[in-house]
This record gives sequence, C-alpha cells and structure tokens, in this order.
Amino acid sequence: MSDHLQPLSVAPESTTWTRRVFLAALAVGGFAGPSAAWANPVAALRDFVQNVRSGQGRFTQTVTSPDGKRRKVSQGVFEFQRPNRFRFVYAKPFEQTIVADGQRVWMHDPELNQVSVRKLTQALGATPAALLAGGNLDQDFELSAQPSKDGLDWAQATPRQRDGTIQTMRVGFRGKELAALEILDHFGQRSLLQFPDFKANAAVPTEQFRFSPPSGADLIEQ
Repeated sequence: MSDHLQPLSVAPESTTWTRRVFLAALAVGGFAGPSAAWANPVAALRDFVQNVRSGQGRFTQTVTSPDGKRRKVSQGVFEFQRPNRFRFVYAKPFEQTIVADGQRVWMHDPELNQVSVRKLTQALGATPAALLAGGNLDQDFELSAQPSKDGLDWAQATPRQRDGTIQTMRVGFRGKELAALEILDHFGQRSLLQFPDFKANAAVPTEQFRFSPPSGADLIEQ
C-alpha cells in the first residue's frame, strides 16, 4: 500500500477513490475580476456554476485528520472544461494524475504503475466533482449562507443524499473572488483547498482531457 496522500474520490463505493474526493472539489472554486461587494455567497456560487465554463490554475491542499493532529499538504495544477471534462495533476509530495474525458474518469499513480478507471456517471453523484463536471447545484445540494469568518463570506453546500462521501462543503469568498474551500468527509477528515491564481473561462484545449494508459501500467476497471 502506498503512503501517498490520496486526495481524490468521486464515488463512495471504494475507499481508494473516497480518499481522492478532495481534488475535484476545485469545481466550486474560482473567480476572476474585481472583488466588489457580493452580499450573498450562495449567489456567488450559483453564478460560478452557471457562467464559468472552463478554468485553470494552481492549488494547495491541506488534509487534517479527524483528531486534528496530523496534516498532509499537497500541491498541483488543474483545468476543466464543462461539461464533464477535468484534469488534475498532483506534483508534490507525490505525483498523481486524474482525468475526466467526458465519459470516464482515469486515475494514474506513477509510483504504483497503476491506472484506475470508471464510468463518469458512476463516479460523480453529489460530490464536488459533479460541480466541476457541470452538475445540477440545487438538485444535488442544499445551499445556505454561513456567518462571515476570517474576513471571508461562506456558502455551505450539503449533499441531499446523505449516504455519500461528503458531509458538507464550505466555500469562502472575498467579495466575488474565491478564497478557500473546506470539505468535511464522513470519516471526519477535513480538506482545505486554496487557489492563488485561478483563471476563469480560460481557453483550455480539449486534448488536455484525453488519457491513454502508459505502456506496462496495471489497468483496474471499477
């Protein structure tokens, strides 16, 4: 078993995928432009889902154990193109690539020389990944504005189906610009994602979302 921080999960059925839910949570994040007053963070979240069709940038992810004593930090880059295409590349501390090509989600672990794949429809559900792919926000989540904290305005998204991997997501905005995304999963683990340079509606080539398993890699279909 690898000691990797396993950051992305897009389906509750597999522990391996469950630990990786956090990466695709970047779906809800990121605005470009001035940070003028934005009274309702729920409105800001809806605006992003409706009007941002693509994006790219860097991320830093900090995962904290349920007891709050252990922390793991990872960094990488991501890009997406709605509907149903995204690509995340973890660079530190371990390499890992996750690609949704419109029909399937691929996960490549170079150290294990392993590729996992499953159908997109089976992988999303009411997860942050669904937001990235272009999911139905109000159908899948209960939305509410939360008290401002640490200089940020927070919107909370709670899955309507409570049997998935996520308890709650909180999205922090500074004006209209995304500042933070916090996820609490059903294991009691918290993941905080920060986005220093997100570019909304960036021109992302469709070729970025094509994936072919490397020669010799073990392929696991789920």
